[in-house]
Amino acid sequence: MGRRKKEPRSVHRENIVSVASALFMEKGIAATSMDDIAKAAGYSKATLYVYFENKEDLVGILVLNSMKKLYNYISSALAEHETTKARYHFICHGLVKYEEEFPFYFRMVLDKINIDFEDHDYLPEEKETYQIGEEINEKIKHFLLSGMEKGDLRDDLEIMPAIFNFWGMLSGIVQLAANKEEYIKKSMGLSKKQFLEYGFSLVYHSIALKER
Repeated sequence: MGRRKKEPRSVHRENIVSVASALFMEKGIAATSMDDIAKAAGYSKATLYVYFENKEDLVGILVLNSMKKLYNYISSALAEHETTKARYHFICHGLVKYEEEFPFYFRMVLDKINIDFEDHDYLPEEKETYQIGEEINEKIKHFLLSGMEKGDLRDDLEIMPAIFNFWGMLSGIVQLAANKEEYIKKSMGLSKKQFLEYGFSLVYHSIALKER
């Protein structure tokens, strides 16, 4: 136990976050108590509160960490490819990768991100999560503008509505494929991958001016 106490604070926080993430995915947030997390992580409840103020603090950190991964996926997709269609393709697959790695937080991010930072008590992680989301939207904005300038995408796109519809359609397709994989296979004869590719193609054609 003495050796454990000598470990850096960051190690303890990472241990607790990892255990909390597993419990939230297994039992759900509401059904998981700080007692559950402390017991599974091998800490006393009092020690747990040394590192985290409450359960919401833990949830905020987990959502933030997952959003950072999504940002990296999107950034890589846009940085490593030049053609509009290739960049779009890798954005889509970055979103699929994010959902497969963080299914629980994928749903949470889609559900609600706080935007009221003046008249509402909020965690620092909430504001940082919001800011990362805005940075992702800015990257998608540049992707759309670049595609329009190249003549690959329609020149009548209204950027902000297009960005939100873009995310809504793509995330809906990804979530549907994850939730209804067996139904899609039985009723349509399509694998999850085939269904995703078909859906992504439909969305691309809705914003594309012409094939390149």
